[in-house]
Amino acid sequence: MSTAPSRPASTPRLSARLITLMGALFALGVAQGALVYLQRSPVLEAQVADTDGWAVHAVLAVVVAVVALAVAIRRRRLGRRGSALLLPVGEKAARRVRLTVRQRPRPWWRLGAAVLPTILLLYGPIRAGEQIIAGLDPNFTVNAWGGPGYLGAMACHYLDTLVMMAVAAWLLDRILLPDRACTAADRSVD
Repeated sequence: MSTAPSRPASTPRLSARLITLMGALFALGVAQGALVYLQRSPVLEAQVADTDGWAVHAVLAVVVAVVALAVAIRRRRLGRRGSALLLPVGEKAARRVRLTVRQRPRPWWRLGAAVLPTILLLYGPIRAGEQIIAGLDPNFTVNAWGGPGYLGAMACHYLDTLVMMAVAAWLLDRILLPDRACTAADRSVD
């Protein structure tokens, strides 16, 4: 008789609702990108010098790599498993949102402070989805950061989106009520 391997306690569980929401927003972005592509102009725009933004993105990529390495090392030292990128769509994040929204009396300052980071976090999948099809229009990428090509524009826009979503998730981690099922040490890690 074999037993299924158990999930380590420190591996975050994903929230089906949050994963579904993010997937739906990504699909919305793909549809939006398709509309942009269908409305493309047959007249090709000229590339404007210095609109590519490669220097900024090279520095940003190095900063992101250093921060990601530091987070991975810290999580490993504290015994955390799984990707920190998935924490915003985990069960713990879903519980913290519910706790914050349902708290009596309502923490109005928390809810107000969470609006902008929530919008940015939810906009990320839409923006990422839009790039897939809209980026096929040469005019969409010719003067984009990372342009004039499709892959360069995608790389730069996805890097921007990752940073935007990571900062939004970090802010929400500081704003939302802590999960009562977690210890103070867990909250400081995630």
